[in-house]
Amino acid sequence: MKISVSEVAPSKAAKSVLPVVAAIAESLPEQPLALTRARAFAEPLLSCETLDTGENTLSHADAVAVILKGIGGSDAMQAACYLVYTCAYLNKPQEVITKAFGENFAALALETTKLVRVQTQARQAKAAKAAKATVATDTPAAQQAAAVQTENVRKMLLAFSRDLRVVMLRLASRLQTLRFFAATKLPVPDGIAAESLQVFAPLANRLGIWEIKWEMEDLAFRFLEPDTYKEVARLIDKKRIAREATVEGMRSQLEQNLRANGMHAKVSGRPKHIYSIVKKMRGKSLDFEKVYDLRALRILVASVPECYGALSWVHDHYTPISEEFDDYIAKPKVNGYQSLHTVVRDAAGLAIEIQIRTQAMHDHAENGVAAHWAYKEAGAKGYAGVSATGSYDAKIAVLRQLLAWERDLSGVQPENLLDDRIYVLTPDAAIVELPQGATAVDFAYTVHTDLGHRCRGARVDGAMVPLNTPLKNGQTVEISAAKEGGPSRDWLNTELGYLASHRARTKVRAWFNALALNETIAKGRETVEKLLQREGKTAVKLDDLAVQLGFTNASALFEDVGKDEFSLRSIEQVLRPPEAPQLDTNAPLMRKPRSGDNPTKGGLLVVGVDSLMTQMAKCCKPAPPDAICGFVTRGKGVSVHRKDCSNLKEMVARNGERLIEVEWGVAQAVSGSVYPVDVAVQAQDRQGLLRDISEVFTKEKMNVIGVQTQSIKGTAWMTFTVEVSDSGRLHKVLGLVAELPGVNSARRK
Repeated sequence: MKISVSEVAPSKAAKSVLPVVAAIAESLPEQPLALTRARAFAEPLLSCETLDTGENTLSHADAVAVILKGIGGSDAMQAACYLVYTCAYLNKPQEVITKAFGENFAALALETTKLVRVQTQARQAKAAKAAKATVATDTPAAQQAAAVQTENVRKMLLAFSRDLRVVMLRLASRLQTLRFFAATKLPVPDGIAAESLQVFAPLANRLGIWEIKWEMEDLAFRFLEPDTYKEVARLIDKKRIAREATVEGMRSQLEQNLRANGMHAKVSGRPKHIYSIVKKMRGKSLDFEKVYDLRALRILVASVPECYGALSWVHDHYTPISEEFDDYIAKPKVNGYQSLHTVVRDAAGLAIEIQIRTQAMHDHAENGVAAHWAYKEAGAKGYAGVSATGSYDAKIAVLRQLLAWERDLSGVQPENLLDDRIYVLTPDAAIVELPQGATAVDFAYTVHTDLGHRCRGARVDGAMVPLNTPLKNGQTVEISAAKEGGPSRDWLNTELGYLASHRARTKVRAWFNALALNETIAKGRETVEKLLQREGKTAVKLDDLAVQLGFTNASALFEDVGKDEFSLRSIEQVLRPPEAPQLDTNAPLMRKPRSGDNPTKGGLLVVGVDSLMTQMAKCCKPAPPDAICGFVTRGKGVSVHRKDCSNLKEMVARNGERLIEVEWGVAQAVSGSVYPVDVAVQAQDRQGLLRDISEVFTKEKMNVIGVQTQSIKGTAWMTFTVEVSDSGRLHKVLGLVAELPGVNSARRK
């Protein structure tokens, strides 16, 4: 049983492509009996040869000519398809074909042959990789890589073409290949069906060659998912006659009624193909019966007001499904597509999709190449999520206009507007996109930055070439690389022509900048290490020292020192701790009360000793209720330290016998005495920082008696000396300071 792949045959399907094909065909010079001469020329060369698909080469060329004729191709266009296949069997194809048929035919045949070779290599390499792969190919990374490669192949199809005639020949050839496998039921080689669905069919869609696009999609899908294809075909055919009768009855009724209401409307059925039905089912997670546009009509009217008038009439006479209505006229899609989409139910409850648009909107949707590409293949994204750039689409549109203008320029090739990009191959046939004029060095940097740095030589199509040789479309490039090393400074000399890619030039500059930076850091490290040796501080951890100075790490410190942008005096100040505190002879002395008096009235209690002078150490500035210890000085009484004071630990290590117990008097908290305490604040330096911190102390009734500030690389290091009667309350105040904007830390020293 022959399975029909369309619901309603388009009345004049070929009309949309005839202007394009005619323009392409007319760009070939008509010669007397060109088709007959070309076939006679090719027959002795091709009649006994076969393609890699197993199909007889001459039979394939005959079928391609028929496909081209079916969509409006001239004899000259059909003649070209025979010459393409003769190139492989001629010693000097360009010279021979030029002499026999002219330069246009020779150029077209050679360009097409080159493209076939490149695509075959890419497909074979992809199949070989898949056979060797040990990891899953359905991972996001693998899918993204495949998507990029697919988009590059698609662009390459056009970039290889001096004009779109090459693409037309390749599309017709690929369609015939699919027809051959469908007819013979032979197994399809790996990659043929997938490449047809992912590259050739979208390209036909992009160019508006709908007949080839629809048939190619259905055939490719049939090979890729035969079970799904057969099931959907069976479901379509099951009620095809009744469905077509329903659609035709509604079409006729709609057209008559709209015209009776004063609207010049043209209503037609919309064809629906198996692959597009499956895409709709999968995209919206629908069952077959819920795919509304199995039954689909399109209404063309004269103006935008009539679009809404027709919509109103349809909704008045049929039951609309509100959630299936889209107004792309008031709010066009990002690609400019405009139309009204609605789904209604007829009297029998059957759903049918209706599109309403003007003729101008229809022309844009059907013939606007870039817009139609975006509409059919996921909005603003290209196939498989790869973005299709506006500039690229614009070039396709301009190329298409050039083909129309060629009607009066017989024999003149259209200007190649894709000359800003070329596509070359790696040794394993991966496609690499490069700017026009790119060299092997550009290629190496595009493949991998490290390969670019180590690039020392190159083979192009198997032959050694200078590194500044410009590459051409379709060439295979192999890089010879050193085990280590870096780029040459000559590569940055524009007059020598080693680099055409801005990306590669940036990477070369980055390498030399990194080299200079490493030298600067080494110089800074040497300077800092010499300073540490002079100061006897070689045990200092360099990263800790850098953080103290406001740097993120030691390398940042070395870089600034190496550039002479940071003073060594700042390092010396950090390395030299405060000298051991000297007792201030002017400091107020507190004498322990005599026995019999209140021993705790506002003073300190020195355990076991009477009437000793005491003074607060300036190094740690203790305040109640800090844990404290006393140290007996020589002739100046007892110096009171916090127990965690680092100076106290050093003095005890030398003279441990002088340590004496000291404690605060029980009435100390209510005695009214105040004690100076140092507070360290680290913050991002900003205007008003000192004022904001001081206001916190003022509000908390803490008197600030001293401030020291230093700013290094945007970081402020501040020390406040405040008077407190109770160090415990200080923790609350420090918490308030830490909450200020830009403050990183606030702690007691």
